[in-house]
This record gives sequence, C-alpha cells and structure tokens, in this order.
Amino acid sequence: MSTVTISAQDINKLRQATGAGMMDCRKALTETNGDFEAAIDWLRKQGQKVAAKRSDREAKEGVVIAKTTADNKTGIVVCVSCETDFVSKNADFVAFGQSIADAAISNNVKSLDELNAVKIGGATVADLVNDKLATIGEKIGITKFERIEAPYVASYIHGAYRIGVLVGLNKASAEAGKDVAMQIAALNPVAVDAASVPADVVAREKAIIVDLMKQDPKMAGKPDEMIAKIAEGKLGAFFKEQTLTAQAFVKDAGKTVADYLKESGDVKVIEFKRVALG
Repeated sequence: MSTVTISAQDINKLRQATGAGMMDCRKALTETNGDFEAAIDWLRKQGQKVAAKRSDREAKEGVVIAKTTADNKTGIVVCVSCETDFVSKNADFVAFGQSIADAAISNNVKSLDELNAVKIGGATVADLVNDKLATIGEKIGITKFERIEAPYVASYIHGAYRIGVLVGLNKASAEAGKDVAMQIAALNPVAVDAASVPADVVAREKAIIVDLMKQDPKMAGKPDEMIAKIAEGKLGAFFKEQTLTAQAFVKDAGKTVADYLKESGDVKVIEFKRVALG
C-alpha cells in the first residue's frame, strides 16, 4: 500500500495524459506509490487503452519553431514555453521565439546551454527570457532544443507553432522531406524503424504484453517460455504502428512510408526529431 498522499491534482494529471477514469487513476497512483510513469504502465497492464505520456509533452503553452540552414545541412527545433495560449498566440511572443531560433541557426548552436549563452543585440538569450518573463508576468523558458545534421534536413511546423519536426535524409528531396515530416507530426513514431527502437522501450512494451497474456484465461498453465515467444511475435504490431518506415503512409494508406521513400528515389531517413506542446 502506498504511503504517498495522492492529490486530486495528481489524479487529474494522469487522467489528462491517459483518458482513464478518476478511480482507475487513483488506484494506479496508489499501487505505484505515486510514480506517474509506472502508473501509466499499471493502467496498460490492466488492459486499458491509454496514451502513454511522451517526453515531447513538456510545455503547456508556447511556440515550437523548426528551422534549417540555407544549405539544408543542419536543422534546429526550439520550444519557447509560456503559461497561457493568450501569450503564445501574441505576435510579439511568436517573433520572440523566431528570433531565438534564428540565433540558434546563425550561431551554429549545438545545445540548450549554448543557446542560452548566445547574444542577441548585446544581451544573452537567457537574459532576454528573464526580461520577457518580467514584462509578460508569466513563466517563460526555453524548454526544448533539438538539432540534426545530415546530407539533407527538412523542417516542418504544424498547427500554429504547436509541433516542430526535423527530418534528416540521406539525399536532397524537398518533397519527401516535407511529406515525411508531416507524417511524423501526425503519427508521432517512436523511431525510424524496428532496429532503432531503444532497448528499454522494447523491454517495456514486451513486459506489458506478457502481463496481459498471463491474465488471459486461454493462456492459463502455459509455460513462461511459450508466453515470451508469443510476446515477441506480438511486438510486430507495436513496430508496425510505432516506427516510421513501417507505418501506413498518411497520403496513401495502400503503401508504407518505406514504400513511398523507395519510390521517391530510394530516399532514406537517417533520424528525426519531433517537439510538441501539450
């Protein structure tokens, strides 16, 4: 039994992230001693279809700007957060976000720390953020910075600066870059392909599949080795839904993204970055 006090705010946060019911969320947090990520897994292990919280859900409101260098060899995406959509939709705030992204590109910034130290008009980005906070009266911050270098990098901004995507390709293809970036914005894959899914993510999904199978009366008495082998097969569905090249292409569901890229001149996706408000 949990010794942690579960607040109504904690329960509501889990409800917002998963869509599960209030009592289920309370139970999940109680069973996992208030661990948010573990509570999501607990709900999934009970057979509930929930939306696992992704790391790109960091800023409540703000703007996400994705840009590339003129030669399309480098791209950056930056999230400048604020507390309300009233501020995020303000033209001055959007321009502020654009100026920070421009500074990242022009100074070849490679990290968030470097970006905060860059100067715009004599003041560092960190100081400008603090000045903006004082002027607006809301908590302002640069909450995410990503960068890609590749033979060709495409950038895409979706939904009034709510999602920013970078796609690194093996060769120049503006059309393929845009199409794949839109795919990533819409379906949020976890990796380029099955081989590039992090081992901990695969282990987590397999553990959930195994737990669900053990709860199935039809699997009663089956040896663990058999269940593990079947679970490996079921991971195929996860890879098909959650990896970019295996997904159905949004513009033509009759082909996969891999099919589309091959038809586009054997274009290959090296890596991608997706940053979203939420």
